[in-house]
Amino acid sequence: MTTNRIIILGGGFGGIYTALRLEKLLARRTDAEISLVTRDNYFLFTPMLHEVAANDLEETNIINPLRKLLGRVKTFVGTVQSIDLHRRTVYVSHGLQNHGHDLPFDHLVLALGSSVNFFNLPGVEDFAVTMKSLTDAVELRNRIVTHLEEANSECAAGERHPLLTFVVAGGGFAGVETLGAINDFIRDAISFYPNLKIENMKMVLVTPEDLILPELNHRLRVYAQRKIEQRGIELITGARVEGVHEGVVSLSTGRHIHTSTLIWTAGNASNPLIASLGLPTRGGRVVVDEYLRVEGTENVWAAGDCAAVPDGKGGYHPATAQHALREARVLADNLCAVILGRRKRRFCFSTIGQLAAIGRRTGVANILGINFSGFVAWWLWRTVYLSKLPRLEKKLRVALDWTLDLLFAKDFACVNAAHSAYSRPISADTVHLRKSPKLEQGIRSTLN
Repeated sequence: MTTNRIIILGGGFGGIYTALRLEKLLARRTDAEISLVTRDNYFLFTPMLHEVAANDLEETNIINPLRKLLGRVKTFVGTVQSIDLHRRTVYVSHGLQNHGHDLPFDHLVLALGSSVNFFNLPGVEDFAVTMKSLTDAVELRNRIVTHLEEANSECAAGERHPLLTFVVAGGGFAGVETLGAINDFIRDAISFYPNLKIENMKMVLVTPEDLILPELNHRLRVYAQRKIEQRGIELITGARVEGVHEGVVSLSTGRHIHTSTLIWTAGNASNPLIASLGLPTRGGRVVVDEYLRVEGTENVWAAGDCAAVPDGKGGYHPATAQHALREARVLADNLCAVILGRRKRRFCFSTIGQLAAIGRRTGVANILGINFSGFVAWWLWRTVYLSKLPRLEKKLRVALDWTLDLLFAKDFACVNAAHSAYSRPISADTVHLRKSPKLEQGIRSTLN
């Protein structure tokens, strides 16, 4: 009996939901072998990353171990090194020794997502914290607490301004939600530090747009911007970050901001593997037809951020989680249709809604053309994303965390504080420590 070997590359929304759907559709068939190749052994629910950074949620509550989430699908935790479409093999490596394997396939699903685009700006990649992974969120939380501890030291009085200045580059959903969450977190924390005042902190959002959240309509954008400014956050519109040098962020307007933390949410780039395949691309994303099959191929499919999916109107669907989830389901259906000799169906989907939490139990949302703002939008944000979180166990854990957050103050503990403050030679806090031996001695005594 011929076995159809299906390999899915990527463990984000596109890859995981393709695997889940294929597992369901092919559950009773013995002539199909499904493998998922991913760098992590868990599925990360990225819409809640900013809540981990702000200590609203425990980091383990927004991840689902693949071996609990998937039953029949084989998981290979490793790094994709290369893809040979002619030989129909994927070369992957894993382990401390980078042991290599050639994985053969009959059908290949590309769900590699996107990477961070630093636009080759000087110093940005080495200096900035991104918000793409669980490690990023934990690092940001640790850095915030470490800087609070440093700034609270009496010998750090002259260094407090850059330590407590946080700059976010990018006015989209990721930037605004991250800034809103950590602004609340820091304001709640400062009351526990006797040498610090609210006036010592500075939160800055830099965006090239005239208004934040360009994905939403004008009314919601104006509302969100007004609320953000009312909470003491400085908005610099019509500006871009042009580089970073020794803890100074330079803007296109000529302004310079001294800071120890730059959070970069200003752009995505295509996965480097996509460009190496020689497939048709648009804006770095591989072009697929209305059935989610890569143009010019018979056995290569794509979904999620790495796929340019036509919307039937001359354009392409946006790279969002809600689209990736639906694309994955249609892709899996069509892949099975090819295997079983059935009719494929076209991908047709319109955005249901867009939601953003902007801090202090406030949000903005547009669902089915209806605007919501304030507490109602924030409640909708939590309700919708809680319903999308896989597995009942994780839903209950997140709901419990949110409930406890209403009753008790946040914790301000830093895990591996010494590592986050001293082991990253490229970070701004390390630069400041090198400049001031007296400050270093005071910080070490505080942390110890």
